[in-house]
Amino acid sequence: MRPYDENDDFNPLTEEELLQRAREEEERRRIRREVLRMQSGEADEDIARDLEMEREQRAEQQREEARKRLKRSRLMWQLFSGNILVSGSVAGNYRYFIAIAVMCFVSIAVMFAALYADIRYTRVERELQLVRERSIRLQEQLYSRTTHDSLVVELQRRGIELQEPRTTRAVVED
Repeated sequence: MRPYDENDDFNPLTEEELLQRAREEEERRRIRREVLRMQSGEADEDIARDLEMEREQRAEQQREEARKRLKRSRLMWQLFSGNILVSGSVAGNYRYFIAIAVMCFVSIAVMFAALYADIRYTRVERELQLVRERSIRLQEQLYSRTTHDSLVVELQRRGIELQEPRTTRAVVED
């Protein structure tokens, strides 16, 4: 759209000015169309449709948020996701939860210490039993050797021969 004839060698408007005028003209046409639409009532229908769509979108967003809030409010979900730590209903009870956690930790530590002590006690008790049994066997061996050996030596010194008794031994009861 040039205001001057195409054959003119000189055009006082630059290309940028011509593009600017074309944009302004297009803008004026759009404004005229919109004014006509407003006067005819089409724009009111479009506005009403747009408002209805916005309301539907907001309602859908609210339903989605309600679903998310419901999901977030479930205890198991809060435990698995870690959101229970920022939940408003739980925030007031943090010190109780910390106290319970500390007590559980102490309880577990005491239980492991008790189990370890019991294992050590059982092992020491078993070793003590083995030592007692060995001590008794050694005492019996010592007694039997010294008593029998001392009798044999004394009998040999006197020239008496050692003989096993011919009768079976009988237990004398009191």
